Formats: sequence, structure tokens, C-alpha cells
Amino acid sequence: MKKLLIAAVVGALSSTMMLGATEAVAQSASGTTKPAAKPAAKKATAKRPAPKNRLIKRKPNPAREAKVDPVPDGSEKWSCAEGLAFDMKGDMKRDQIVTVHWADKNYNLPRQPTTTGADRFHDAASGLDLVVIPTKAMLFSDKDGSRLADECKTVAMAQGAPAATQSNSLNRAVGQ
Repeated sequence: MKKLLIAAVVGALSSTMMLGATEAVAQSASGTTKPAAKPAAKKATAKRPAPKNRLIKRKPNPAREAKVDPVPDGSEKWSCAEGLAFDMKGDMKRDQIVTVHWADKNYNLPRQPTTTGADRFHDAASGLDLVVIPTKAMLFSDKDGSRLADECKTVAMAQGAPAATQSNSLNRAVGQ
């Protein structure tokens, strides 16, 4: 069956070629050949160089264009686990509001009373919550209930000194 199909295809192609060849011979013998068509002339257009910067108007991206706050002067760097860090300005022993620079923004966190002795600074509007105990600090987010940074320590704390918390100041004053 395959051989028959192949033979039919070859036959059809051969007869088409013979018809085309006889017409070409007839035209050349009668002298009525058409002159060969000239190739279409290309239009002379100057090529423009590719634009360096596209002029496409894009929708504003608020995340990309978000305001970046500078780190407050006089702030202290707290290095955390997993390579995270934040900067804090203020004295935890006496200030009622500290400024925390986290994720390119400054947050003013007011002191919250605690019964555990930890220093807690919480801002309900931003959802940022800083808890400092003598050995480390932790940064939380109220919005999704996650811990943003853990095992945060200053340079002095990394060398063994306790955090400069209000409770540590009170303990030293009572012990003297």
C-alpha cells in the first residue's frame, strides 16, 4: 500500500513538471517571452538608532517610589539573626518614645507598661512592636502576627553586657 501511494505521488509530480517544461519550451520558441521582472527597488530609508531609554509612560509603583526615611542621627545599630538589623534612637531607661528605623522607615514607638520586667514599645497604628529583655530584643508585626527580627543585640550586648533597659536600671539602683 505504501509503495502504491509513493508511486502515485511521484507520478503526479512528474506530470506537473512535464507540463511546466513544455510550456516554457513553447514560449521560448515563439519568442513571446516576458522580460525578467526587475527586483523591486528598496525604498531609501534612514535607519534610526535604537532608543537608549524608552519613552513609555508607566503606571506609578507606590512600593518602588515609597519614601525612604534617613537613619536618625545618634541611633544605635541592633544586629539580628539571619542578617537582619534595625537602628534605634532613644534611651530605653528613661524615654517614653523611641524611634526605630526598620525597612527604610522610621517608627515612633511609645513605651507600654509590662508586668514581666521587659521593655515594650508598641505603635498600634503601624503594628510594630519592640520587646527588649536583658539578653536580646525582638521585633514583631501585629498585622500578620509574625516575628520580623529575633536575637537582636547591640555591639555591647554581643560582648556580654545586658541591654540598657529600664528594669535593669531599677535593679542596679535597688542593689546599691
